[in-house]
Amino acid sequence: MLALGWYTVRKAPSILARALTSMTNGSQAPLDMSEVRSRLRAIVGASANWSDHVQAMHERKALHTLLAKQQGDLPPRKMRDSYIEVILPLGSQPELREKYLNVHNSVRFGRILEDLDSLGVLICYTHTKHEAPQRSPLSIVTALVDKIDLCKKVIYPDCDIKFTGNVSWVGKTSMEVKMHMLQAGLHDNAYSPVLDATFVMVARDPENKRPAFVNPLIPEGPEEEEIYKKGELNKIRRVDFSTASLLKMAPTAEERTIVHNIFLNTLDTRTVSFRSRVLPPNSVWMEDAKLKSLEICHPQERNIFNRIFGGFLMRKAFELGWAAACSYGGSRPYVVAVDDIMFQRPVEIGSLLLLSAQVCYTENSYIQVRVHSEVYDSDTREHNTTNVFHFTFMAESEVPQIVPKTYGESMLYLDGRRHFSATMKETREVEKTTAAP
Repeated sequence: MLALGWYTVRKAPSILARALTSMTNGSQAPLDMSEVRSRLRAIVGASANWSDHVQAMHERKALHTLLAKQQGDLPPRKMRDSYIEVILPLGSQPELREKYLNVHNSVRFGRILEDLDSLGVLICYTHTKHEAPQRSPLSIVTALVDKIDLCKKVIYPDCDIKFTGNVSWVGKTSMEVKMHMLQAGLHDNAYSPVLDATFVMVARDPENKRPAFVNPLIPEGPEEEEIYKKGELNKIRRVDFSTASLLKMAPTAEERTIVHNIFLNTLDTRTVSFRSRVLPPNSVWMEDAKLKSLEICHPQERNIFNRIFGGFLMRKAFELGWAAACSYGGSRPYVVAVDDIMFQRPVEIGSLLLLSAQVCYTENSYIQVRVHSEVYDSDTREHNTTNVFHFTFMAESEVPQIVPKTYGESMLYLDGRRHFSATMKETREVEKTTAAP
């Protein structure tokens, strides 16, 4: 029942998404994704040649003089100032499909994550654009993927896709970006919603070392004020979620009871021993539900600041997480939501990137997957975490129950349960909103 309810609710976009798309001015001709990346290189002054990257980054040091000393020195912007439309012409340009096509004859969601990351950065550069024709003194990078909610199970590979987005909230050095993806119909050109995404970007100095101020945002009218208010609430929610992290605080009384019940249900009653455990029917030990991979970070995957592109990291993490969910559920899984992807540190070119996908929570046909990303330094032999990704998948039928055995696995289980519950809570809120007269 839960799976059916989710898909029914998310057929309609949220009120905020509809308002944001309708109230902005799309008079300019839409870009395509190649133009997005070309504009980003021009804005930063990045070299297209890997061998010239040191000189290109060195030249950016001179842009320090263009940085604002305080936010009040920067002119305020409006939401429509940063609005961008981008077309991905899969229908009208078939040669693009090969890059986006998967074995199930639908669009690779990992590629969409890459495009969203590039678009989010360009939107923020548009919000902070300098009136003079010089390169931007800001280094804008993705700090967090707050949430991506999908309302379609399948993205067709032979229909055009449209992305829209703009800055929806601004702090002193950070910006929230709302993006929406729509796809044309198979038999007409009417676009229907596919997903809503919320990214948080941060601005730093030309050398990407210290925070830098960004233009304030002034909402216009009640619709924009509601969107801006939601951005404030999102920030508070993120702080509260981080404060209550199981890495900082003990589980709640309810969560402790859940873990203890799992422990009791897996005890071997014949031995009366704390160490003897028995797997319940239709269940899988958590230690048996993980996949790992290794990536060598080549220059091909660099971003405009000559670090590994965040979209590439998201694509690799998603595809490994999808494979883990596919292996666990025994059928093709569909992504429901992506949330709370924190970019903790950049990944340097030449790094060894280690990815580990773990099924950490299941409920009915849902599979919650956590992907841990770390880099290995061969000189120091140290491992450093770069990202943690959270994906919610839905299988075609009910899946086995995941069962933690150790205390550490129990914390992963509770963390996955929290992320899944947050996704379902938002679903119910959308249902109430769309059902309101």
